[in-house]
Amino acid sequence: MAAAKYAPDSLDRRIIAHLRTDGRASLTKLSDALGVARGTVQNRLDRLIETGTLLGFTVRVREDYDVNTIRAVMMVEVVGKSTTQVVRKLRGLTEISALHTTNGNWDLVADIRAASLADFDRLLREVRMIDGIANSETSLLLSTV
Repeated sequence: MAAAKYAPDSLDRRIIAHLRTDGRASLTKLSDALGVARGTVQNRLDRLIETGTLLGFTVRVREDYDVNTIRAVMMVEVVGKSTTQVVRKLRGLTEISALHTTNGNWDLVADIRAASLADFDRLLREVRMIDGIANSETSLLLSTV
């Protein structure tokens, strides 16, 4: 029997909203902003991490920070009922900055950011080796207009 998925309540959602704005906010800063005890924030964060609701903390960088970054969009077709397994593997690839489900011919769309063409090439090889991926199509993003 599968474990029930954790459903964040309003306090959890407020914590997540603050972390989206400032992922480095201290427990004290979060507790002051939310009007709850520091221990409450710590317990909630622990639970959000343990349940997989929060997958981690990351850095957001301005689009123009590194003009040499290779950016691409990859559409992925998944075989049968292996979506959960494929999503888990794709999330583990550092070059995939976001992953979306979609409708139509493709099951998933991945936003890719790679430091170099060599890293991009390696990523493509790694994706092709993931069990459950039937097909993929990748387009480089050349410029933003």
